[in-house]
Amino acid sequence: MSNKFMVGTFLDSASLIKAVLAVRAHNLRIYDVYSPYPIHDLDLAMGLRRTRLPWVTAVAGTLALSFAITFQFYAAVWDWPLNVGGKPDNSALAFVPICFELTVLISGLATFFALLFRAQLYPGKKERLSTPGITNDRFALVLRTDRVHFDSARALNVLEASGADDVQEMEGDL
Repeated sequence: MSNKFMVGTFLDSASLIKAVLAVRAHNLRIYDVYSPYPIHDLDLAMGLRRTRLPWVTAVAGTLALSFAITFQFYAAVWDWPLNVGGKPDNSALAFVPICFELTVLISGLATFFALLFRAQLYPGKKERLSTPGITNDRFALVLRTDRVHFDSARALNVLEASGADDVQEMEGDL
């Protein structure tokens, strides 16, 4: 089954923001927005939720810290205790650098791989651009038209009234 989309292209970011707000005001769902550079407050205009990646970082960091403390305690106190300069076996100060480094390393790697997984970025993936030029100098607003209660005429009027340079209907996967 092929998906159907309506793609409106814009020449500037102000028209794109205006179109996003107009589309949301008419209760039309936005599939995606493309721009050649980041646009301040576009995520707020689209009504996107905040990312959950900080939770991944916090959980991975907590697990890494607990693993580092447990492993060091196991190795230095229980499995192979060594008397080094008369220090106690479970010297917490000796554990701090390793705990810090492992926490930062594992948290960073977990966040990186969670982002790649969530964004579906992997080696060899082919790009799927809705219209030519959207990564160079064009802005695009994509609406999915194969929904049950989608009114194509109303969506077309909203996009054109918002300053769309071109509006196309497409089929396929974006």
